[in-house]
Amino acid sequence: MNVADLLDRARTARVTIATAESCTGGMIAAALTDIPGSSDVFDRGFITYSNDAKRDMLGVRAETLDAHGAVSEDVAREMAEGALAQSAATLAVSVTGIAGPGGSEHKPEGRVCFGLAQTGHQTRTETVDFGALGRDAVRALSRDHALRLLQTALDV
Repeated sequence: MNVADLLDRARTARVTIATAESCTGGMIAAALTDIPGSSDVFDRGFITYSNDAKRDMLGVRAETLDAHGAVSEDVAREMAEGALAQSAATLAVSVTGIAGPGGSEHKPEGRVCFGLAQTGHQTRTETVDFGALGRDAVRALSRDHALRLLQTALDV
């Protein structure tokens, strides 16, 4: 993934980006801001590791968290939409998952849910089961997948 190209595409399309991150803890925002000049494209990042932060900063509903849990496409959707609502961005990606160690039978280690919200488009969500590859690997793969989702949104 060439992040500089992603930023150039966003710049050309006049798209601004926000991130809403849980299990990646800011890795997506860091990848974007590692590139000099990204400030004209990257608006802000929300690191919402706790459920309280998801509610307070992004407006994720307590009912959604109670019904589906933090690691769900429903929460990923509300996180991405909340990032758009709480920023000047026109494109937002969210990530929430179980990097490990741990997990359960219903939500295993390595399961990560993503959301992609864009002004004028329907929000998309998806779940990827990376597997129990270890915390560092799951977080890195999640970062890279989120960056690819942003790239895909700019290709449309």
